[in-house]
Amino acid sequence: MNAIILAAGRGSRMQKLTETRHKSQVKIGGRTLLDWQTGALRAAGIDRVVVVRGYLGESLQGEFETVDNPRWDVSNMVVTLTCAEAFLSSAPCLVSYSDIVYRGEHVRHLLEAGGDIRLTYDREWEALWSLRFPDPLSDAETFDAKGGRLREIGGSPASRDEVKGQYMGLLYFTPKGWASVREFLDGLSSDAIDRLDMTALLRRLLERGASITAVPIAGGWCEIDSEGDLRAYEDMLALADRKGQPWTHDFRS
Repeated sequence: MNAIILAAGRGSRMQKLTETRHKSQVKIGGRTLLDWQTGALRAAGIDRVVVVRGYLGESLQGEFETVDNPRWDVSNMVVTLTCAEAFLSSAPCLVSYSDIVYRGEHVRHLLEAGGDIRLTYDREWEALWSLRFPDPLSDAETFDAKGGRLREIGGSPASRDEVKGQYMGLLYFTPKGWASVREFLDGLSSDAIDRLDMTALLRRLLERGASITAVPIAGGWCEIDSEGDLRAYEDMLALADRKGQPWTHDFRS
């Protein structure tokens, strides 16, 4: 089983933390994000990890393979994903953002689900987003799933009722699923692909009638997008350790 970690972007919202190191090398809970990710992937039985690099790419070295997105600074995450097309077209691949940390069990749930395109989503999203933002809706996107199938993603919600979960940044494609993505992308201009983010891609695939499996989880992961996120999570981890009480989004297992 292959896993692809999308680690091309700089993570400019991390400010000084990413001036001289890649975002995936920032530490939380005593380990880098990349170390947490590869650990969770291998704990779930994934034996081949490929990191797609860009910003400070040469600094990303380890027990994984690498490919590069030479246009990382003028393109979006979908372009970074296409840089790993040789892997996506030849075997099933789990895909992970590089700015998230998660439990190995979440990876296993995704691998065990059916469908050619799959994603995980967090039903307990509001607890995490309330920790990160004064108004959780300011950063949330619409999301709905029914019967294990994605129905809506990526819009601007007017109320919490339109957010039935939070897409995490964990995906899975079979070669057949990737072929449907490739067919869609082939109908777009290079400029349009450069501007396309992942949730917009998923939304467009839904509009074309694609079946996307939605796998629910409840906590046990974090997205690190700013220095404030990092401080808030470290505080919650320390509090959980000090009091011996679990934190819903503790990813360390």
